[in-house]
Amino acid sequence: MTDPTYDHGTLDMDVEIDIETLGTFYEMAREGAGVSADRLTRMTGIATRVGVTRLNFMRGRDLRATLAEGGQQAGIVVGLTGGFEGDSLLVYDAESAQLLVNELLEGVPVEGVDDIAESALLEVSQVMTSGFVDGWAEVLDIPIDLQTPEYVSGSTAEPFVDAVRTVPRDDELALLFQNRIETLDDDIAFDHYFFPSGTATEQLFGERTADGLPLRKLIGFNHMAERGADEVAQNLTTMTGIEMDVRIRRVNFRSLDTIPEEVPNERLISVAFKFDGTPSGYLVFVYDAAAARRLVEATLPDADPDGISDMGRDAISEFSNVMASGFLDGWANVLGTTIDHTTPHYVEDLGAAVVDPLVTSLSREQEFAFVYDTRIEAVADAFDVSVYVVPTERSLYEALESLDPGRVFEAPTTATYDYHDVDPDPEAVTDPEEVDR
Repeated sequence: MTDPTYDHGTLDMDVEIDIETLGTFYEMAREGAGVSADRLTRMTGIATRVGVTRLNFMRGRDLRATLAEGGQQAGIVVGLTGGFEGDSLLVYDAESAQLLVNELLEGVPVEGVDDIAESALLEVSQVMTSGFVDGWAEVLDIPIDLQTPEYVSGSTAEPFVDAVRTVPRDDELALLFQNRIETLDDDIAFDHYFFPSGTATEQLFGERTADGLPLRKLIGFNHMAERGADEVAQNLTTMTGIEMDVRIRRVNFRSLDTIPEEVPNERLISVAFKFDGTPSGYLVFVYDAAAARRLVEATLPDADPDGISDMGRDAISEFSNVMASGFLDGWANVLGTTIDHTTPHYVEDLGAAVVDPLVTSLSREQEFAFVYDTRIEAVADAFDVSVYVVPTERSLYEALESLDPGRVFEAPTTATYDYHDVDPDPEAVTDPEEVDR
């Protein structure tokens, strides 16, 4: 699909974006996903639903890392022309692709020399892509044309990246539309990505507005969050003796009500903080049960192997307290501001219940949010910590006004909190309502 006349979707760092415009394109992406899911249901008889929808500001290297994590996958790339140019990419893991094809052609394998399976996947993907595009065209009130689809497959990111003309290079930043569609029984799930061309991106944000967020500063804030995460990972390594790394960094714009949708439906522990200053917002650390136990075992020699004791709960709260200080003190250093945070709010519950307080609190003030998603992973152990940083809309504007992008890599981001003196205190865990006050 190489086309030398097609530009990359790289964003101009001097462009200004505003919440209203992003909200329009977010709803455009969600509307398109709904139309696509409905067409898939009518074509196959499989009941489907729309999962998480995001507008990601992502660099090429982070996209490649995301695609590489899926193992063996199949994908369909479709170029779009007309009023909204770019490339559409549908990505299925091998099992979902096989199950989907079996619904259309029973017993036909996806892999191998059988072109019938590939043709079937192309056909259903073309129908779904047209659903996305028809939804977008209706919201934007512009004509959008589809080019001939191309089938790609592989176990690395390269086949997919090579087929997409508008994918950003490693250090380039692009706006990326991302949807997830899944069946009600969770057997089939796949991701849809749309990469606007550079021309389309300029059309999206070409006009300056009074409420515009300077993209250069927004990305500078993201770099600041990344540096803070690096410091936090180092502190956690020092505290536990477990080597930690930071992975999957992106800033995405999304509806608040979608945050719970991506939380696994299993027993989880979250530790939340409300922070006040410039900026203000919420910071939440989410651990699965295995990760929480591993952290407790690393620091408490008499840890209960069958669960988490009160002392273990206090230890997790204090780990999170140290990490929160690492993020927020570093931000305050760069911004030249003061940021205070509450004591830890510990919750152990099933799935989305662990982040409900965050969503409930923020939704009183706004519908959308910039969410800084970070994952801190143990290098040798099979566990990680998901971190959600959600500044309030108003305070983010204020923080960006005061941010000097040049200071992001110059100012220290090391936490002032002394993590060597960690002493879990039962009184450190707050009342469940404290974080919402």
